[in-house]
Amino acid sequence: MFVFANLLIAVAQVLEYALWAYMWVLIARVIVSWMGADYNNAIVRFLYAATEPVLDPVRRRLPVFAGGFDLSPIAVWLAVLFLQRFLVSSLYELAYTLK
Repeated sequence: MFVFANLLIAVAQVLEYALWAYMWVLIARVIVSWMGADYNNAIVRFLYAATEPVLDPVRRRLPVFAGGFDLSPIAVWLAVLFLQRFLVSSLYELAYTLK
């Protein structure tokens, strides 16, 4: 059980770092979209490629507010926060109870 607990801790840490990094990529995508950066830029293409597969399904389900305000980045940001607070914390807790 000790090895499985360590495995859960490692998975939780990697997941925590990946979610943290994705949150910053999402924030950078929002800032880039506000600035109207050139899509031919490699960084802008990376930001769009990393976030669009997640944002597009959410965008199709959420209404667009007056002025064309897109709520999908906010919804995805909240989902990432939920995963950080619930899933990662649950994995840590389960691992420490197994030790």
